[in-house]
Amino acid sequence: MKPLLTVEAFYVLIGAVFAFMAGQVALDKTHARRWGTALFWGLLAVTYLFGKLLPPATVGYLVLVMVLLAAARQVQRSAERRPTLAERTAEAARLGNKLFWPALLVPASAVVGTLLLDKIHFGGFALIEAKQVTLIALGLGSLLAIAVALRTTGAKGHTPVVEGGRLLQAIGWALILPQMLAALGGIFAKAGVGPVVADLVARALPTQFPFVAVAAYCLGMLLFTMCMGNAFAAFAVITGGIGLPLIVQQHGGNAAIMAGIGMLSGYCGTLLTPMAANFNIVPAMLLELTDKNAVIKAQVPIALVVFAANVLIMYLCVYRF
Repeated sequence: MKPLLTVEAFYVLIGAVFAFMAGQVALDKTHARRWGTALFWGLLAVTYLFGKLLPPATVGYLVLVMVLLAAARQVQRSAERRPTLAERTAEAARLGNKLFWPALLVPASAVVGTLLLDKIHFGGFALIEAKQVTLIALGLGSLLAIAVALRTTGAKGHTPVVEGGRLLQAIGWALILPQMLAALGGIFAKAGVGPVVADLVARALPTQFPFVAVAAYCLGMLLFTMCMGNAFAAFAVITGGIGLPLIVQQHGGNAAIMAGIGMLSGYCGTLLTPMAANFNIVPAMLLELTDKNAVIKAQVPIALVVFAANVLIMYLCVYRF
């Protein structure tokens, strides 16, 4: 059944935003690194707009150029006029808690859309691409939230693109870090890093005990995520090297439970590392904190508690269900 709406439509929309940013930077004669910055966002726009049409090798070369631009410090944010404290205080008093409604609409729409959208059909057509229902629901929820935010604040129609571009420039090159690290995890898996990790763990630890296998897997997810900055990158390597051979094959554990809780253990590592720049370093920059590691320091206690709970829950469940 042919879908009327696919996830590719949202990729095109995102690419259009990046293209707008590139043009905006290129026209800004006061920008210190306008051509390097414009090229970075322009190349990112190309990967979203035409990525499905371009050969994979071409996209890879475009990504390498973006990496070189970032490494050469050619990607910088534009100078901007920041609202004064008095202006921000006045807007906060005017809008109050109504500002939270658009933000809450995004997860609510994603949940409802995931449950309902793939069931809507029109003759021989489906409303959405069923295998990407969650991503499409998230995209639709974001568009709905933008509409509600415009209505609530009374802002102009171009405000989401302009302000979104300002925030994206503040994040900068770190925006592409999750995709690159996730791809790197796949490369490690193809290169056979998983079996090497399994051999090292088997030599160093008494993995014949089920609890040791669980602890090794969860700790591997935590530490590898801290190194890579992304739990998706760690998952392919640690699950292939420790989780499947030790927990599932050697001890007969439940693969679904192992994978789910294993990812949660990896997310604990995300809270503890500056490598997860988009989560931990960028917020410190946006909040203008003097300590760039302040977010990580605040997250350490809860990350360790949640990690210990993950190990215990996995041990109690993975071999029993």
